[in-house]
Amino acid sequence: MPSLARRALLAATTAGAAAPRAGRAQQQQPAWPNGPVRIVVPFPAGGSVDTLARLLQPRLQQELGAPILVDNRPGASGALGAAAAARAAPDGQTFLLVFDTHAVNPFLIANLGYDTKRDLAPVMLIGTAPMLITTHRSRPWQNLQEVVSAAKAKPDTLTYGSIGNGSLAHLTMTLMQKAGDFRVVHVPYRGGGPMSTAAAAGELDLPMATNAGLGGQVGQTLRPLAQTGAVRSPRFPDVPTVAEAGIPGIDALAWWGALAPARTPEPVARRFHAALRSALETPEVRGRMADPLGIDLVASTPEDFAAFLDRQMETWGRVVRENSIRPD
Repeated sequence: MPSLARRALLAATTAGAAAPRAGRAQQQQPAWPNGPVRIVVPFPAGGSVDTLARLLQPRLQQELGAPILVDNRPGASGALGAAAAARAAPDGQTFLLVFDTHAVNPFLIANLGYDTKRDLAPVMLIGTAPMLITTHRSRPWQNLQEVVSAAKAKPDTLTYGSIGNGSLAHLTMTLMQKAGDFRVVHVPYRGGGPMSTAAAAGELDLPMATNAGLGGQVGQTLRPLAQTGAVRSPRFPDVPTVAEAGIPGIDALAWWGALAPARTPEPVARRFHAALRSALETPEVRGRMADPLGIDLVASTPEDFAAFLDRQMETWGRVVRENSIRPD
């Protein structure tokens, strides 16, 4: 057989042998998404996580070309919904949207039903927001220093409210009391709705939550005294940080993030990340995140979110242990 013909036959044989392998590879990498994509929201409807999920829902549908289903699974500060997402098949059809309690729950709740680091893969830190230490307009204090002076004059008489035991506001105020050498009484509520109602009625001396958690009352019924980030949020440029108000060492931000069940294929997670980032860049989404939610957009990489989550768990796990904080 001439050499040219031999080479042609060899090429045809090689191509024929490769074709089944290519077909098998395509079968191993199915098109995604191949049905509705579920976003588990581990909190009730109406909260900031649910509001954010439903704000992103139509944009993600456009980006991915598939229905996006918001699945509310409230309970145990977000732990029940996180457990449901951790047990879901890692096929890219389920993602999880969380709040800052996600980093505290492993140290606060026994028998979570999942391992925070092993069973869930970070996708994106969506945004952050400072908590605002506020007071009702009927109270006399104009700044945090005046509150601290009043608390030192009469320890354990002023009240501050949070969305629950072990919440970020509770942990942060615990640090503030140690650093500032004063004592106030914690009044925990079962979520932002009940606390916001109590704040509007003037039942608390110091309601403490994000702008979203305070129900849009900041500057209306509530006077902001300080914010808990290390630097001033661009949303509240005239509100001093806790450090600027005289209590050093406080850097506490509420945050929102997206995760996937561990072992979700990386190409799928990356495509969801790209769709999420594109949705966050639309003017409507950015505008509503700024007001009324008061969220500063981050839109991090998965790697940066993983590092951020590690730092949050280290910081708040230590506060829970050292102060023997319990969920109830």
